[in-house]
Amino acid sequence: MPQHGDQPRRDDVVELRVHGVSGAKPSVILGAERVRQVAGDACGGFHRRDGSDDADPTGVTLEAYRWGDLPSGTVARTLGMVFLLPFMLSNAAVWMRPTGSGAAGVTVLCRLLALNLTVVYVVSIAGVALDLLAWRCLGAVACRAPFDTLAGLDDRPVGQRLAVLALLPILAVAFLRLLGTRRPGPAGNPLWAVEPLVVRLRAIHVAAALAVLDVLLLVARRGGGATPVTTLLVTLSAAVLVVCVGLLAAPGLIDRAATARTATVTARATGVLAAGLTVATLVAVGSDERGWPSSGGLPGYDAIAGGALLGQMVLLVVLSGVVLWHRGRSRLPRGLGAALIAAIAVGLAGALSAGLVYLTGILLGGYRGDGGPPLPYRWTLLAFFLHVAAAVLLCGALTVLSRHRRRRAAVAITARDFPAPPPEAAGQVRRVTKTVARARFTEWLGLLAATYAALAVVGLATSLLGQFGREPDELARQSLGLPAGIVGMGLAGGTYLLAAVLLALLLGGVFAYRTAWFRRYVGILWDLGTFWPRAAHPFAPPSYADRAVPELTDRIVQLTERHAGVLLCGHSHGSALLALAVLRLPPAARRRVALLTYGSPLGRLYARLFPAYLDDKTLREVGERVGWRWLNLWRDTDPVGGWIFAAHRPGDPPPEAADPAGRVDRRLRDPQGLLPSPGQRRPPPVRGHHPGESDPEFRAAVRELIGRLRPTDGE
Repeated sequence: MPQHGDQPRRDDVVELRVHGVSGAKPSVILGAERVRQVAGDACGGFHRRDGSDDADPTGVTLEAYRWGDLPSGTVARTLGMVFLLPFMLSNAAVWMRPTGSGAAGVTVLCRLLALNLTVVYVVSIAGVALDLLAWRCLGAVACRAPFDTLAGLDDRPVGQRLAVLALLPILAVAFLRLLGTRRPGPAGNPLWAVEPLVVRLRAIHVAAALAVLDVLLLVARRGGGATPVTTLLVTLSAAVLVVCVGLLAAPGLIDRAATARTATVTARATGVLAAGLTVATLVAVGSDERGWPSSGGLPGYDAIAGGALLGQMVLLVVLSGVVLWHRGRSRLPRGLGAALIAAIAVGLAGALSAGLVYLTGILLGGYRGDGGPPLPYRWTLLAFFLHVAAAVLLCGALTVLSRHRRRRAAVAITARDFPAPPPEAAGQVRRVTKTVARARFTEWLGLLAATYAALAVVGLATSLLGQFGREPDELARQSLGLPAGIVGMGLAGGTYLLAAVLLALLLGGVFAYRTAWFRRYVGILWDLGTFWPRAAHPFAPPSYADRAVPELTDRIVQLTERHAGVLLCGHSHGSALLALAVLRLPPAARRRVALLTYGSPLGRLYARLFPAYLDDKTLREVGERVGWRWLNLWRDTDPVGGWIFAAHRPGDPPPEAADPAGRVDRRLRDPQGLLPSPGQRRPPPVRGHHPGESDPEFRAAVRELIGRLRPTDGE
């Protein structure tokens, strides 16, 4: 319902502004000291200027949609995203799949990789609870107090210690499920979308997590001799894992409407079976009074942990191979994001798991006298160190190698914009040229992604070496002739590097919420990571687009019913929200809508990152839906935004008259001049990715589109 001052007026046009990631306050977006909210809630709402007349001098009613608090509105939510970062990245990877024949295979591989991340997470928690605490600290090794007694469990039989401390991994899975639970939507809003796929994925992941925990306990118990009960339980637990993998490996089984009900019933039944098996396993292990084998660590743990880590590297190598092969058959470097983001997710998940086991063991003193933490985790930490070092070298090398070409292109652009600069503007020309050259580094991200994805073989090699039981330091001495201790330095470096990354993520999560300028730099990670619905990992943070897009669509429909038209103005990521909203508009509303995008990554980044969803065909459909009442403003100094259909730089051939898409993009010269204006001390600033709603070029574009929207006298 419209609030006070939101009265229908058929003779005006509403200019609805949608900010980008980590957007400003509504007062800044609207250019007013006082604003009022006319719809929505505290997390995502529509705002207007507070006053008797909320229109600007041209008669345009200004309205702003602020969605910035939907993905990360509180400290707890932001920190939750930090802990769920690997899951969030694995979920984003599935939306970056390429088009064509490789899409279904990439989807399956991303979902299997996401399931493996859950398994690795549970195995690492079990490494602390079962291997370190229950087996070593309370039995084989004298840990530091109070972990050497731990509430009197040191006097209990081994089976009971394992059964009790197995509750820690179960609670950890419950914690993940809690963090990934959807936030409640606005009261009474029927547009709050649901993710039915998440229900099936959640049941599958919980079932797999419990089954892996059962296998860990049962394999350890069978180390002292198998019984019919343990054989039956381990067989059923393995069957649960096979069913979980099968549900994800069958292309389209959990997606298609025809099989959705069957998949849901199967997933839930598998989850119930896994829960029952876990209860039976805890009872069987806790009540078994037979002797346990004598060993430094939990029997079978190293093999299972190594298998889980090896599995994720195999999946990553296969995924990278599929994506790179598909890219080789494509004219444009699109679809590479799936391999890159998956590689980062796997690297973070493996490093965090290894760091948890490694650092906890050192802190408690549980690895004294037996050679150190489990061997698979030592290789994982070494692989993490090598990956980060290689990534730093790659970025540095690519920056240097591309500098000449980027600068040459920047010099040509600056020369066309300012063909005869006065001598006193030489310094400003150099600054503008450097800014354009830096902004063009975005064009090289495809090569960087392909190269980094190929580094997945490093992780596979280290995982295989761990399977053969080779010590990193020993192998380095025998094969490479490296001095003793050099690999140990790498392991220590990986440990300290991991601690630094974790600390940076935690501090970044806090400052991203509390400090606006800091959030502007890290907000893109959170906002883009939680933009897409959960289609791979159910424990990833909930998507905000399933609220923002329907909410925007509903508001646009309401405004078109009460006003002559609605001009949709989207900056940066806000242009993506508006594009998806336009695709949902009913025909009656489309005829009263125009679209203005600026600093938009739709063509430059999103069409490459998400080619299956925001490709040229989809963007043309957006233009057709609004009757090609669409203008896109972009600058060469912008490292994020760019043209969508054509650059239209000075000297480029004119667009084809028959193609309306050729008239969408308008390049803005940036800066407007090289010397200070009369009465000014400084030259015009370089705008880059700045929104610039008050710039003359922006207001001119607004007037042009409003002219197309306002009815003529004959209408």
